[in-house]
Amino acid sequence: MEKPIILCVDDEKVILDSLKIQLKNAFQNNYSYETAESVDEAIEIIDELQGDEIPILVIVSDWLMPGTKGDEFLIKVHEKYPKIVKIMLTGQADDEAIDRAKQKANLYECIAKPWNCEKLINIIKSGLTNHG
Repeated sequence: MEKPIILCVDDEKVILDSLKIQLKNAFQNNYSYETAESVDEAIEIIDELQGDEIPILVIVSDWLMPGTKGDEFLIKVHEKYPKIVKIMLTGQADDEAIDRAKQKANLYECIAKPWNCEKLINIIKSGLTNHG
């Protein structure tokens, strides 16, 4: 059986690589870790995994990305897959975008960049416990 997924979405590869390392160190082989460098790529991954019935438990998404902003992306995801825990990781999001994501995408948490690894892991653990 496939492991559940934690998906990270950011247009900066170095951030995705860093997130993946931190998640693997914290959660070991309990999950699979997917990354996407754009909202379009993320939606493709989500649809493919859901089609294969592989659960996505958490999405950690940047806010400021080319094309679609993180709050819009998470709202789209929430409309189709409301059970996924949604976390925004950003240095740029305005308060309106965060409020919109909380109201329309059930945003679990918004974390500022540069992030504290321990805080991020604890928020993900909390999200998995409370939404799992």
